[in-house]
Amino acid sequence: MARVTVEDCIEKVENRFELVLLASHRARLLASGAPLTVDRDRDKNPVVALREIGDETITADDLKEQLIHSLQKYVEVDEPEAETVPLLSSSPAAAAVAPQTNSSDDSEVSFDRMSEEDLLRGLENLAPPTETDEEGD
Repeated sequence: MARVTVEDCIEKVENRFELVLLASHRARLLASGAPLTVDRDRDKNPVVALREIGDETITADDLKEQLIHSLQKYVEVDEPEAETVPLLSSSPAAAAVAPQTNSSDDSEVSFDRMSEEDLLRGLENLAPPTETDEEGD
């Protein structure tokens, strides 16, 4: 089998520097036990990686994503937007703001916004549930 040259792979990845980065990343993956997608033919890992890129058994875009993911030290996680949280009805401030009504009309329900610190403070003031003998049975 003919040797893989950079000219064979440059059609798949235009930038030579990027080709070297992708091939070296794939060679490291092969060294760590990743499955081969072409026959080894007594070639070393960098040559096998170049052959995989040249034969397009592994796409350059997939290798690029894997390389970026392996180099990331901090992955940003999208957090959900803050929602309106009703005040706890057991606190005296909540009773003053939203008095209880017996009407079944839900259009008169009012919500107050509270900060996360206020919510945590309210949760800390709640009494923990008491253990009973029935729970142990």
